[in-house]
Amino acid sequence: MSVVLELTIDADQFQLGDTLSGVSDTTFELERIIPTGRYVHPFIWLTTEAELDTVVSTFETQLTGSPSVNEVLLLDKIENGALYRITWVNPTEDLIDALIQTDSTILEARSQTGTTWEFRVRFANHDDLAQFQNILSVHDVKIHINRIYTFANVTDERRQFGLSAEQREALVLALRRGYFATPSEVSLGKLADQLDITKQAVSARIRGGNEKVLEATLLSSTAGD
Repeated sequence: MSVVLELTIDADQFQLGDTLSGVSDTTFELERIIPTGRYVHPFIWLTTEAELDTVVSTFETQLTGSPSVNEVLLLDKIENGALYRITWVNPTEDLIDALIQTDSTILEARSQTGTTWEFRVRFANHDDLAQFQNILSVHDVKIHINRIYTFANVTDERRQFGLSAEQREALVLALRRGYFATPSEVSLGKLADQLDITKQAVSARIRGGNEKVLEATLLSSTAGD
């Protein structure tokens, strides 16, 4: 049975976090990591309320100045953020290497301060989780475990609100990208592009998901009134 680990790690405990800690006033989201031989390719969203061009320049300078970085490629740019693919020499004895060795899936990885990161990672089973923890222990990589739970628990939580997988995906993306902020930080079109669906489809998923969450949280609490 798959198991999910939620952890917090200081930026100086892994190479990527340490390198990005020099970029201030920026939120980072590590979307996924693709290993290819001696390289890994992290895909990173950065968002900021500061001047985007200044932040992007600092970000690119920090990365290109690292001897471990082979390429920094800008994939997309929005009003207050940008998506990058980084070609990085596989960081052995590192958090990222431990994730790759255990074939884990990053569900969420985020840093709002640059000094600490929060990860939510899915492992195929408890043995893979134990291997991950052992790799970190051997290489003296320190993490703080916030929560460990099975994927069945996640499914139960989803059922509690009656959300489909597509509705949950759209709601989480909209929330993380600032769609519900005032003013909105991302357009419906950008969300649709990221999900590779039409604007009408993403709008329907968000509306339907919101309705189910509100029904589950508000109407259920007043059912006995």
